[in-house]
Order: sequence, then structure tokens, then C-alpha cells
Amino acid sequence: MPPRPIPKRVAVVTAGALVAVGTFAAGVGVAGPEKQSGKKASKAEIAALFDGWNAALRTGDAETVADRYAKDAVLLPTVSNKVRTDRAGIVDYFEHFLANKPVGKKVQTIVNVLDGNSAVDTGVYEFTLTDPDTGAKRVVEARYTYEYEKRNGEWKIVNHHSSAMPEG
Repeated sequence: MPPRPIPKRVAVVTAGALVAVGTFAAGVGVAGPEKQSGKKASKAEIAALFDGWNAALRTGDAETVADRYAKDAVLLPTVSNKVRTDRAGIVDYFEHFLANKPVGKKVQTIVNVLDGNSAVDTGVYEFTLTDPDTGAKRVVEARYTYEYEKRNGEWKIVNHHSSAMPEG
């Protein structure tokens, strides 16, 4: 007896289901056990990471600030056109930036906790900067994005983008 032909609709649904299952399985494999094992952080915990970074700024020590970043972090800074892709570059940027005695304050924040080991904090912040020569203060409003990863149990900045508001 020859095999019965499968109706087109059933074949398409079955193929779609197989693709979906395969995609899900591949996604689980890519995430790996490390990504699946971490306890998901709260939005408040991620938002508070900025406070630690801001406190590091107040030390006036570029090395202390750079300690908040992963070894392979990327920094797209507010007041420099140069992309920083290693610790030396990040330290160099903050050595110059810290001369202005920056004090940051979040204006708006949106936190997305992706899993137990990664999160994104994005929004708007402002910095009060003090001119080292004149003592004059100015406020710079900027957009920001911090991408965090938990590495060896500690949250590190892996990507930090900050740019002055275009209409500000």
C-alpha cells in the first residue's frame, strides 16, 4: 500500500513546530549553564550600580573608576570623541574628566534585567562640572546606557555610552 500524502497544511505546521523547537533548544544551548544559573537581580539593584560608579567619581581617582569596568569594556564617553576599548584608555579618559570634579545625578532611568548575569540601565543623567581654572560650574545633561554583566560574582560595566543631549 503506497503511503498516504500528507496534507500541505499539516506539513507546514509540523515543519514550523520543528523549527521552533530547534530554535528554542539552540537558544538554551547558547545561553549555557552560567546564564541560566544566576539569580535575577532586581531593577533597584541594577539602578543602584550607578550610585557606586558616581561614588567612584567622587574619589577623584581614575583607577578607582576604571575598576567598575570589565577588562574588555567599551566606553563611548560624553566629552571625548575617542572610543575607549581597554583599561588604559578608560583610565586616560577619567584622568581628564575627573579634573572637572563631576557630580552625577540621574534624571530618568529605565532598567531592563535580562537574566541573572546581565542587565541594561539607560536614560538621562546630568553632571555638574567645575572648571578647574575658574571654579565656574556648569550642568551637562546627557543620555546614557550602561550594560552590566556579572563576572566572578561582581557586576561590571561592559559597555557605557554617554552623549550630551543634542538639543541641550
